[in-house]
Amino acid sequence: IDGSKVAEGDVLIGLTSSGVHSNGFSLVRKVFDIEYADLKSPMDELEGKSLGETLLTPTKIYVKPVLALLEGGIDLHGASHITGGGFYENVPRMMPEGLTAQIELASFPRLPIFGLIQSKGNIPQRDMYNTFNMGIGMILAVPASQAQQALEVLKAAGETAYPIGKVVQGDAGVELR
Repeated sequence: IDGSKVAEGDVLIGLTSSGVHSNGFSLVRKVFDIEYADLKSPMDELEGKSLGETLLTPTKIYVKPVLALLEGGIDLHGASHITGGGFYENVPRMMPEGLTAQIELASFPRLPIFGLIQSKGNIPQRDMYNTFNMGIGMILAVPASQAQQALEVLKAAGETAYPIGKVVQGDAGVELR
């Protein structure tokens, strides 16, 4: 899955993340002054979880859901793991020249930890999407004709996924709307 088959009209499917994963922790440590932060008390902003528990949530691995798609006959055109560099650095890597991933931010829920990081650190939205996964750990490009089937395969595999956008003509690499 090298992105060479990504085509205009492909649907972008976002697989949810389990949290911060392993990216942006220098910023997280600074925002929360981790050395002195209360890591054990439940926080309303984190749906009753503690900051420590939330930040130590293990990174989700996407091998099994991707294999389920391949075994289910889905023609995966592209895949982007949203790691360090967030959406702005990772998504364009799967886009052939002349195509752009157009992502609708309202199409998926943002995990509470990211709202807390943003508000506590007074971090602009662009910087958040340039550093963190924001609740989407992997983005897959599939033909529009297979998008619904792909979502069903992912659901059957125990994965939470959302159609989050499409591939359009353009040279931006990624547009967040």
